[in-house]
Amino acid sequence: MELDAIAKLVFDILAFSSIMVLVVLGLAVIASMMGIFNLGHGEFVLLGAYTVFVFRELGLPEWSGMLAAPFLVAIVGLFVEATVIRRLYVAPVIAMLATYAVGLIIRETVRGLIGGQFYSIDEPIQGFIQIGDVSLSAWRSVIIVVTIAVMAGCYLFLTRTSFGLQIRGALENPMLARASGVSTARLYAFTFAFGAALAGLAGALMVPLFSLSADLGLRFLVQAFLAVMLGGVGTFEGPVLGGALIGAMVPGFQWLRELPLLNALIQPIVAEVLVFVVALIIVKFRPQGFVSKGRI
Repeated sequence: MELDAIAKLVFDILAFSSIMVLVVLGLAVIASMMGIFNLGHGEFVLLGAYTVFVFRELGLPEWSGMLAAPFLVAIVGLFVEATVIRRLYVAPVIAMLATYAVGLIIRETVRGLIGGQFYSIDEPIQGFIQIGDVSLSAWRSVIIVVTIAVMAGCYLFLTRTSFGLQIRGALENPMLARASGVSTARLYAFTFAFGAALAGLAGALMVPLFSLSADLGLRFLVQAFLAVMLGGVGTFEGPVLGGALIGAMVPGFQWLRELPLLNALIQPIVAEVLVFVVALIIVKFRPQGFVSKGRI
């Protein structure tokens, strides 16, 4: 395998892993803090992508939609938490089913607006970055940089601010946090909105790579769920590790299809199934995840 092909494979793995980390962080922060797996999380990703589409249809540049997406999706998350989730904290299983219903409503609403069509979104920053003989996508480079910045910001927020300390305290012992005067209801609302915002940002950044359709969020929901199970909940590094692993396996198995001996054996659907098989094997032998400390 030539050096430039290896560099492009590594770059593709980094780009897809970056997208998965953003999606997984949003899902994991809700699961860790609130004890609920948000089955509508993929539709928050879809809303982020749809926001970019709407801004483009209004004649605005794509990057403006990408900046607005996390804030608009966070507002939707706040509304969902206040009207649906807040009433079901005592019944996590029912709350999880409620998030599925919310996601279904969002997905079918978007489907009604755009139909069964696939819409291409232009990359705000086009072209390539030339490093030696290797040409790397400029937009994928932006995705990697943005993800690193978001990860650093999340880590500093959780470890260096008083509000982040309250979140960590409520995660460790919610009863003690309430007894100390911390408003867990406010923390839960913020957590759900923050997770939705990360999903919206992921959807906005990825839509130029995957195109917009009503089912965009479904594939990422399943992969994000596997990533959370792999990494474990209750820590910052667990979901990041899980997202990076899933993000590495997806393009990795797709690359195997290009090898002469495996091209006929590994079809596109087989490559996707292999991701689930490997993830499930890991979860079988380490069900708590690689790094786990939390309420679930």
